[in-house]
Amino acid sequence: MPPSSVRIVTDLAHGGRWTSLRAGDREWLWCRDEPRRADVRPGDAFADAGGIEECLPTVRGVPDHGDVWSRPWRREGGTECVDHPDFRLARRIGTGPGGAAVVDYRLNAAPGFRFLWAAHALLDLAEGARIVLPDGARGRLYPDGGANWSPFDWPHADPAPEQAWDVLGSDDGTAVGAIVEAGAVTVADGPDRLRFALDVAGQPAAVALWRNLRGFPEGAPYRSIGVEPMLGRVFDLAAAGERDAACVPAGGEVRWRLTVTHSRAV
Repeated sequence: MPPSSVRIVTDLAHGGRWTSLRAGDREWLWCRDEPRRADVRPGDAFADAGGIEECLPTVRGVPDHGDVWSRPWRREGGTECVDHPDFRLARRIGTGPGGAAVVDYRLNAAPGFRFLWAAHALLDLAEGARIVLPDGARGRLYPDGGANWSPFDWPHADPAPEQAWDVLGSDDGTAVGAIVEAGAVTVADGPDRLRFALDVAGQPAAVALWRNLRGFPEGAPYRSIGVEPMLGRVFDLAAAGERDAACVPAGGEVRWRLTVTHSRAV
């Protein structure tokens, strides 16, 4: 599978959102028109425009999808950053071997600060696309999209008996979330392979999944597929147990790296 270059475009004025992720002559991000997105302020309800939103210090809960997607970012040299009263988040987007996109993150906050982070990626995937994670990886299934969850081993979470969880089927009116304890995930769509790999020391790493097959939102559902590398093991920081969230150590800083690679079967 020969690699190809991965190209990222971000919108600093609107929450640092990733508006484009191109690799293999295709756009991988799913986006939708959301008129509220351009004018959001901290504390607003989430305005789902797609792309990749940076979620921190929580994904669900309060504030909705965290407190950096709704704040303007700025550029300092080659670094993109955002300030919050409780922390500072910075990222530097570069290129790795084979044209991979390498995103280095740095969070500065008071020691003991607990947080969740997710690269809330909504992907444009065809029916039959597969989500590849290690067999037997431990996970949590959120069958109603809410706070309640049940444990499972990947890929045997099966919200609809007629559909395998790791294969994206046709729209069936369901919306299901899951979190799988893994440091990397691959999406296989036709001959294309897109891989997200997370490198972090001393913090819990996982992959959040959002399989919305026109089951959300109520009244005007649409299809959206989330494949989201994350720090932490729950959606809502308020529900995090002792080992379910990342925690800033004594030095006041946490660093992690997200690598995005593309290849194509030949």
